[in-house]
Amino acid sequence: MTLKLIGRVAGVLALTLSLAACVDMTEDLTVTSETTAKATMTMTMGADIYAMLKAANTSDTKSEDKFCDKPGETLTENPDGTATCVSSTEGDFSALSFNEGGSKPTFSSAGPGLVRVSLVTKDLMGDLGSSETQDAETKAMMKQMFDGHFLTLRFSGAEVTDTNMTLSDDHKTAELKVPFTEMLDGTAKLPDELYAVVKAN
Repeated sequence: MTLKLIGRVAGVLALTLSLAACVDMTEDLTVTSETTAKATMTMTMGADIYAMLKAANTSDTKSEDKFCDKPGETLTENPDGTATCVSSTEGDFSALSFNEGGSKPTFSSAGPGLVRVSLVTKDLMGDLGSSETQDAETKAMMKQMFDGHFLTLRFSGAEVTDTNMTLSDDHKTAELKVPFTEMLDGTAKLPDELYAVVKAN
């Protein structure tokens, strides 16, 4: 499930006045050694938006437009009608799979036993931030849909020794939590690059 798909779904929902939709996305990157890591993306969809996507997922639907049907993705349909999709890959840095819009994390050595995890924020939202062609009413509806929902990024390992993100009390995790609405309207105050220097587990 990518932010590109969220962008398309958001546009459809805005046009159909379905404003009860909600999406929260979390990406966790855990450094497991000086050359390996585990990437886990978790997305929770509200009942309305999931019901729409489920109904639209026919056999002739393009794979890129389907929710949680790719290798490595696990779908959980919750009792309240919401759905949670978890995608996880683990291995060498070059083998990890990322679907977070137009920007992908990079890994580099920061000294013995240390790995610098970084993410350029410019294209982070992919198509979801491409609102130039939307009219004011559609933009307002999209903001209302995503109000109160977040994109969360976490970099972790045995210890985070330096970061420009929020450091956890145990110094094992660096986190950034950004409201989708701020990313939609361009008011999110993000550095050009997010980073954390992590001691490998």
